[in-house]
Amino acid sequence: MAKNVFFFGDGPPEGDPKRRDLLGGKGAGLAEMSALGLPVPPGFTIATNVCVDFAVSKRIPDGVRSEIDLAVARLERRSALASETRARPSS
Repeated sequence: MAKNVFFFGDGPPEGDPKRRDLLGGKGAGLAEMSALGLPVPPGFTIATNVCVDFAVSKRIPDGVRSEIDLAVARLERRSALASETRARPSS
């Protein structure tokens, strides 16, 4: 099955910034900024074909929900780590 969810902002982006057809304009822009090492808050982009399918069928295609759940869990882990770091007083 093809990849449908692309993480960015936490290391190299998973999506190719040149693939506007796959990531959409905003997703490609975020992937490009992330690839350049610019500070981009972590997040993920859902492939444009999934968005089109959802607009037509009003349901998330089979298999995509698990990819979204993994991306959300990755964001939650990263947010928890960031919160712990901010909560610790510096010496």
